[in-house]
Order: sequence, then structure tokens, then C-alpha cells
Amino acid sequence: MTTTPTRDIPGPAPRRLVASPLAWLVWGAVGLFLLALLGVVASVVVNSLGSRWFDTWLPSGWTAQWYREAWTGFDLFSVIVTTLEVALAVVVLSILVGVPTAYVLARRTFPGKRLVFLLFLLPIMMPPITYGIPLATVLYKVGLAGNLSGVILANLVPCVPFVVLTMTPFIEQIDPAIENAARMSGAGTFPVFTRILAPLLLPGILASAILVLVRTVGMFELTFLTAGPTSTTLVVALFNSMNAAGIRAQQSVDAMAVVYMLVMLVLLVTALRFVNPTQLVSQVKEEPLE
Repeated sequence: MTTTPTRDIPGPAPRRLVASPLAWLVWGAVGLFLLALLGVVASVVVNSLGSRWFDTWLPSGWTAQWYREAWTGFDLFSVIVTTLEVALAVVVLSILVGVPTAYVLARRTFPGKRLVFLLFLLPIMMPPITYGIPLATVLYKVGLAGNLSGVILANLVPCVPFVVLTMTPFIEQIDPAIENAARMSGAGTFPVFTRILAPLLLPGILASAILVLVRTVGMFELTFLTAGPTSTTLVVALFNSMNAAGIRAQQSVDAMAVVYMLVMLVLLVTALRFVNPTQLVSQVKEEPLE
């Protein structure tokens, strides 16, 4: 009995990862942009710690007096507390109003639904200054501007639609049969929403809260138009310090900018400890629906 020799079937050739010239160009442009951004941030940090910096690679001396001046001159502790109060209030109110509104838009069909979606898109797509001035005028007339309530109400205008548009796809991915089964078992609307939907929507709620938090802390136009002496947030205080650059040293202004960057960084790191934005959609899709 003769055996036929077997031939070794060659496997697929290993792929060579060779980047195209266009890819090298794109990555080079991204690298230059990041390098320039890092240089700007580094120059601000170094200048905020330098006693005198002129026509040299590094300052002639190092000091922390500019941070002390910025901390006392602008009362940064109360400003940071005000910023956190406004941000947390806007986050909570936006979630409480935006999530039920998103549920209605995702589950109900009614005349003018597309028009309602368009109205929610307008505060996000339009520059805040275009509707901020009329909004501030109305708030001043009714006595709500110039304090914390006016700043919170003004920031709710773009933040609530932001939550609605973010949460609507999350709600649409949940099978309505789950809610119907709960209602057939005797659950009311509120228990269905709090005990059934809320755990499934938690990734989307956390994502919306993070985005609203960052947006509120960085919102300048609406806050500037409605803030008063006791309701100034950190971004408005930074703008005021820039306007006082002719009176104050530039190092003090840069120290204020560094404080603002650190506050934003702390808020982002703290928020990202509770949710990973890259896994939000996958978590909702993989949620068992049976």
C-alpha cells in the first residue's frame, strides 16, 4: 500500500504594517498639535512659578507668591465652592428633567415630535451668546439673575437638551417588553422607572452627568451674563483676572489659569473613576433583556 505524500499548504503570509504617506502626514500633524499644546500649557505653568522671566529659557527665580495673590485676590476658595455648587445643581436638575423627557420622546409618538427634537437641538447647535443675552434680560427682569439661581437656570437651557439627546438612544435600545411584563405584574409607572429602567440606564445617566459637569464648569457666556458678585464661577473669575492683567502681574493670571486647569482635571479624573466612556454603548447593548 502506497501512501501519497502530503504537501504542506502554505499559510497566509504575515501582513506587513506599512503606513501610507498620508497616515504619516496625519500622525505628524497630530503630534505637532499635541506638542504645541503641551508647550503652551508648560509655559503657563512655568510662568506661574517664576519670579521673573524675560529673554531666557527659564525664569530667573522660582516662587509661589503668584498663587497666594490669586487665591486671596479673587477669593478662590469661595469661587471654587460656588463652581461646584452650580455644577452639581445643574447635573442633578438636568438628569431629573432630561431623563423622563427622553423617555417620553423615545416611547411615545405624537404630532410635532420632530419639531420638539429640533427645539432641543437649537440650544446645543446655536452659540450660547445668541440666546444668552435675551435669556439674561428676562432673568434680570424677574429678579433671578445675579445670584446662584440665575446661573443654574441659565446653564440648564443647553444642559437639559444635551441630556435628552444623549439618553434617547439608550432608552430606545431597551426592549419595551420588559416594561410591559412589569406592568402586567402590577408595577406602576414610578416603580417601573426606578426599579426596572434606572439600573439599565445607569451607564447613559453617568455619561450624561459627566458631559454636563464638564460643560457647566467650562460654560463662560451664560454664566458671565447671569453671574453676580456672590455667584461667580471659576471660568468667569479667570476672565476677570485676564481683564486685570494691566493691573495684576501676568504671573498671577497664569496662576489662576493653572488653578482652573487643576480643578477641571480633578473633576474629570473623579468622574471617570465611576464610568468608562468607551464602554458605555457596549454595556447597554450587552445588558440582558430577558
